[in-house]
Amino acid sequence: MAGDSRFPDVDTDGSENSEEMEIVVNVGGVRQVFYGDNLNQYPETRLAELVNCLSGGYDSIFSLCDDYDPGKREFYFDRDPDAFKCIIDVYYFGEIHMKKGICPICFKNEMEFWKVDLKFLDDCCKAHLSEKKEELEEIARRVQLILDDLGIDASESRWKRCQKCIWKFLEKPESSYPARVIAVLSFLFILISSVVMCVGTIPDLQVIDAEGNRMEHPTLESIETACIGWFTMEYVLRLISSPNKLHFAFSFMNIVDVLAILPFYISLTLTHLGAKLMELSNVQQAVQALRIMRIARIFKLARHSSGLQTLTYALKRSFKELGLLLMYLAVGIFVFSALGYTMEQSHPETLFKSIPQSFWWAIITMTTVGYGDIYPKTTLGKLNAAISFLCGVIAIALPIHPIINNFVRYYNKQRVLETAAKHELELMELNSAEGKAAGSRSELEDPSREGKEGPFYSSRIKVSHSDTFIHLLSEEKHYRTRLQSCK
Repeated sequence: MAGDSRFPDVDTDGSENSEEMEIVVNVGGVRQVFYGDNLNQYPETRLAELVNCLSGGYDSIFSLCDDYDPGKREFYFDRDPDAFKCIIDVYYFGEIHMKKGICPICFKNEMEFWKVDLKFLDDCCKAHLSEKKEELEEIARRVQLILDDLGIDASESRWKRCQKCIWKFLEKPESSYPARVIAVLSFLFILISSVVMCVGTIPDLQVIDAEGNRMEHPTLESIETACIGWFTMEYVLRLISSPNKLHFAFSFMNIVDVLAILPFYISLTLTHLGAKLMELSNVQQAVQALRIMRIARIFKLARHSSGLQTLTYALKRSFKELGLLLMYLAVGIFVFSALGYTMEQSHPETLFKSIPQSFWWAIITMTTVGYGDIYPKTTLGKLNAAISFLCGVIAIALPIHPIINNFVRYYNKQRVLETAAKHELELMELNSAEGKAAGSRSELEDPSREGKEGPFYSSRIKVSHSDTFIHLLSEEKHYRTRLQSCK
């Protein structure tokens, strides 16, 4: 390269001090002038290496940049100029801020190219980068799950393949039409069981046993038994087919499933065997207490409802706002109940007997329920009540907006991630089709390849032309994907 007539010889006498040297960097058409004293503050970065690369010849220069003009001493880079303008702030301010609209993952890749450590990125930008990383990991997880469902490993045993089929059948309603039918049936059984539990408490539908006690109608008990049988069979099959049984057993929704099933069997055991060990009245009380636990089965609906799952996540993310709401209400309840008790003591027929009793009045007043069982009778007491429910409305309204925003943000994010995962699969299918077409063309052009299986197809399906990385989908570092949220 040193003898190439296109480039004059590089000055290697070292006569110019690197601290005073001036270099010109052209990034995507944007020219910037730098001085060695600024760049050498961070000698590990690529720009600082440019200052000292001239003495190493063209091999050293072109290992750092895409092109070089010796006459102007100008280095050319085919990189993002907007990201570069942000990155060079580290040489002047000691920290970096991302501009709005730049993809955080692409910006991270740019920082790695310019060899600038991520520790110089401001905390607010790091949080944005972490959020995008989580999105990429979630997309990779979803795509991998879909690929696992589509792929069939012939080397696996028949039992393993049967386990996968049962797991898809019960856990993934979108995998096939029969799986959707099973999901609908499970949903209906949950509704029927909940309705039977409620209807069974109506006195007109209950029957009298030999001891004169009321009990559920036998028909309702038969329906309840059928529903519990379905829940038990479903849980056992899911447990047997689960790829990770320990994680399955301690999952929140599966614990809910167990709590919905166990009361039936424990009640059945106590009814038939408990009478021999304890008094009949104690057995009946224990059975009644266990029957109350049947309300847990209503939470099984969350398994089939993405809306309930989103609501649960939004509430989890809104603990701070909910804590503020409870704190506001607690302070208001204490203050207004104490004022109400003090102001109502002058009335001979006061309903405020004590401050703890006044807590109930303050709660139903600040939440605008107002049962009317306790109410003020004096003028000052009524004024105190008016102020208390006005403050209650304000206290409840303040945190509602952030909670709604958390719900909408999470719901929209899930839709974006789902769309991005589908887009990634479509892109992989497209690349796979292109790989097959290119492979067939090469076989036609090269007869010697007939009957041989080249590596082109396997490598082609792993590459998609885009600007962000998902390392989780492949062990190879060159795998690229197109993330819709980064556009």
